[in-house]
Amino acid sequence: MRFLVTGTAGFIGFHLAQRLLAEGHTVVGLDGFTPYYDLALKRRRHEILAGFAGFTAREVMLEDAQLTAEEVAQAQAEIVVHLAAQAGVRYSAENPRAYIDSNIVGSFNLLEALRRRPPRHLLVASTSSVYGANRQQPFEERHNTDQPLSLYAATKKATEAIAYSYADLYRLPTTVMRLFTVYGPWGRPDMALFRFTRNIIAGEPIEVYGAGKQTRDFTYVGDVVEAMVRLAAKPPQERPPYRVVNVGGGRPVGLDDFIAIIEEVIGRKAQRRDLPMQPGDVPATWASTTLLEQITGFRPAVPLSEGVRAFVAWYREYYGA
Repeated sequence: MRFLVTGTAGFIGFHLAQRLLAEGHTVVGLDGFTPYYDLALKRRRHEILAGFAGFTAREVMLEDAQLTAEEVAQAQAEIVVHLAAQAGVRYSAENPRAYIDSNIVGSFNLLEALRRRPPRHLLVASTSSVYGANRQQPFEERHNTDQPLSLYAATKKATEAIAYSYADLYRLPTTVMRLFTVYGPWGRPDMALFRFTRNIIAGEPIEVYGAGKQTRDFTYVGDVVEAMVRLAAKPPQERPPYRVVNVGGGRPVGLDDFIAIIEEVIGRKAQRRDLPMQPGDVPATWASTTLLEQITGFRPAVPLSEGVRAFVAWYREYYGA
């Protein structure tokens, strides 16, 4: 099949595109190569994807409405997976404009282009951060998400709402995927696993917010890709053709336990600097996987220890550490 994937130089987009290409699909990958983190890492991901005959790379900022419309028209994709976004909770307090431009304006431009060239199915990445400080756990898709704690979460919630209106008005089959703390090889340098691994190996202190009492539903990137591939094959049939699905393992882990696993895999104890909770951080995430299992028959299952081991192995090889 023909796929259009936004954000293919990013962490999750790279893994999804690699999986699709390995299965014989064609993929047009759009990415703006923003300098939020190491551009060399992004370029290397695209270099690997370029090794597949079915991959076409296009450097595009979705904020450019005309160019986005042209790329969508040319791709003629049957499935569109929208993963491009400005990520990061804390950075949204430092550079809020980037989140409005990328996550809201960029997503709107893509939806406008798809309204004119509708695919069989549009999948849109959202985040567990939209649940805010919800105390009802595990988080279910029906829970209220009207109190985001960060601008990042607010822009993702806004994207969900805009996508709903397009599904309703233009019968654009849409699945919104709320992703829960995705980790694994080729991960982002701003994520905790990357930062902790880098500092522990280098013998430098790690900064632990909230004194390690936070919990997260860590989800291995291979499991996330599996869920996406299965969801892509099952567009919503209801009216409007729109749904929200949690993509998480349903097994929250405390930050202290997470650090202990990293220490065990690396074989070295961390030097810690315990710091207060940061503005915008949520105390806990925990996904209900019931709907994902009902739709796809799949639930993320890679153990955290196995996923961390895979990441550390990649990190050591890639950086020669």
